[in-house]
Amino acid sequence: MDDSARFKPFAYLTAQNADLYRRVMLAFVSAKRRFVVHLRTEDLAEALPGEDLQALADATKQLVTWGNLRAGPDTSRVTSVEDFHRARFLYQLTQAGEAAERSLAVFDEQLGRRGALQAVALRDIADRLRTLHALADEPEPDVGRSGLVLRDLVARCADLAENAQAFMGSLQRTIELYELEVDAFLAYKDRLIDYLERFVKDLTGTGAEIAELLSGISDGDVDRLLRLVAERDAEDVAPGGDATRAESVAAELAGWRERWLGLRQWFVSAPGHPSQAKLLRASALKAIPDLLGVVTLLNQRRTGRSDRNADFREMAVWFAQAPDETAMHRLWQASFGLNSARHLTIDADTADARRHSPIKPATPWRDAPRLMISPRLRRTGSYERRGKPSRVIDRRRERQFLLERAAAEADQTAAARARLLTAHPVRLSQLGELQADAFALFLALLGHALSARRPDEPETRTATGDGSLEIRLTPIAGAGWVEIHTEQGIFRGPDHVLHIVDLTSHAQRLVA
Repeated sequence: MDDSARFKPFAYLTAQNADLYRRVMLAFVSAKRRFVVHLRTEDLAEALPGEDLQALADATKQLVTWGNLRAGPDTSRVTSVEDFHRARFLYQLTQAGEAAERSLAVFDEQLGRRGALQAVALRDIADRLRTLHALADEPEPDVGRSGLVLRDLVARCADLAENAQAFMGSLQRTIELYELEVDAFLAYKDRLIDYLERFVKDLTGTGAEIAELLSGISDGDVDRLLRLVAERDAEDVAPGGDATRAESVAAELAGWRERWLGLRQWFVSAPGHPSQAKLLRASALKAIPDLLGVVTLLNQRRTGRSDRNADFREMAVWFAQAPDETAMHRLWQASFGLNSARHLTIDADTADARRHSPIKPATPWRDAPRLMISPRLRRTGSYERRGKPSRVIDRRRERQFLLERAAAEADQTAAARARLLTAHPVRLSQLGELQADAFALFLALLGHALSARRPDEPETRTATGDGSLEIRLTPIAGAGWVEIHTEQGIFRGPDHVLHIVDLTSHAQRLVA
């Protein structure tokens, strides 16, 4: 087998002992961060306690076969001829093995990344643009400082865009999958909305300032700074390539112009092309009512109201689990109750036709006789019979009956109110026998007063909901129980002082 066939730097991820291979590779990566280049098998055993030494030796040997590690003879501890002939190796990461681990680290980071809306990055970008304004005004700007400012500016903008995209993506997934963790969603909803509102406020203020700073730098000044930085970067190009210095400078300058154009398009809108900052602000603002809508749906579910989307999804599962097509038709009929449209044109002609040639309910529509639908029914959704219209029903007698009944009920209520009104405070034991209407009103007033009582107040004073009566109720210390006789029975309770005042008549006297 040639080297190209066995050179597989990602093969250890799908091998049988993938977990062991990954820990060995991570141990080499960790050692390189400490500037340790070579590791022995014994060093791996110290870095990975609990692992068998022979298993580690076999793992490193297999990683060498795949091209992730490079093995060299270890002659530093040779003290005899036997030690020289014994297999001792020093292992180090190959370029391919290190690249594989870096790519896996980036994959793990992006997979678990939630992102953030970085308001601090907006302020940093504004500060760097002010510094760039000052450099553009200088006749001979400092090349090193210009390069640092531009690199930091582009890096902060790229980080802001990447984090914002990751955050909005995770936010959308949270909104769509809220039903998986309802309590957790409700717990952080307020903090999330406050977070979005603060970022939108910062993006509106600082974003407008950044757009103004970007528009305030002329294209000539920007191109002059970019060219200076590109010429300096071209000096670091490694020799051996086919490109000349002028071509290297042109390539670097094209790259810087592209980055600057992306920075402008992120904050400055063009006709027909809104800026990315404006689109991000719109997405963040839209996410707030979406979150509130999700909360409304959750509250409706908790109060017992049905969710039509959830019902349809559950019904789709039922259809998918149906054993045959007949069961699907039964489920459809039970769920929606859709039948033939023959009932839309039941008149004398169709009724007579059905008496002579009845149609069974199980007859498919394609086998049934044709059904003529009125054009008016197709257009307006209603069917108008032929002939003169129906006579208007006279409702005067019913209306008179309702008026008389309402007047009688009003008289009964007025009589009950007059029976309970007291010119001065009286005891409950002095009310005497009450009729049904007066007793019902008395119970309502007594319940209203007792519900408004406070422990620290000797007297309870409250008014009815319509503001027509005022009830004053005062308990009597040491009073016994009283009985109020009614048509429904005897009402018993502790004696109180009661005073009921008609506020409407009192207000009329004040006006007069």
